[in-house]
Amino acid sequence: MKINQQCVVALTWTLKDTLGEELDVLDEPVEFLVGGTDLLAKIEEALLHHSPGDTVDLQLEPIDAFGDYDDRLLFLEPRHLFPAELEAGMGFEGLPPGSNPAAPPDRLYFVSDIYPDHVVMDGNHPLAGIALRIQLKVHAVREAHEEEVGKGTLGTGFFRMQVDAPDELQGPGIDPPGPRTLH
Repeated sequence: MKINQQCVVALTWTLKDTLGEELDVLDEPVEFLVGGTDLLAKIEEALLHHSPGDTVDLQLEPIDAFGDYDDRLLFLEPRHLFPAELEAGMGFEGLPPGSNPAAPPDRLYFVSDIYPDHVVMDGNHPLAGIALRIQLKVHAVREAHEEEVGKGTLGTGFFRMQVDAPDELQGPGIDPPGPRTLH
């Protein structure tokens, strides 16, 4: 079966920046819904009409990947609002109560810097502002089930920074979906 709209594709990938530095590798195939919100539009477009066993190489500019870096998504928040065990790179679904009310509540935020009295929270995707090269390998293609199409996602969150519902999001951040998460 060839990849078309409203199908499920199992992919692995190697993600690099334009200098060739490896940013992420997905070794085990993960399923994504084509025609939903799981994949970036340029990736879906490049995958169409490919079959299992095919490899697709693609360069994505920031506008087609995770957008430009937006300084307006940086928030300096009081340290006491966060857990005692806090590390740079940790991800949070929204900011805790008492945080800046101007911060969009439906985003993933990552701890950028930790100071004694404050924490810098970043609502940008960790790959925002970076042009990317991605090599995708198609492992399997199947028709999507009606309930998968109805949801618009298989729950794989690598390419999303908006929180649909706190209990439904899986795999935030630059880690691919699965056991390697920032939580």
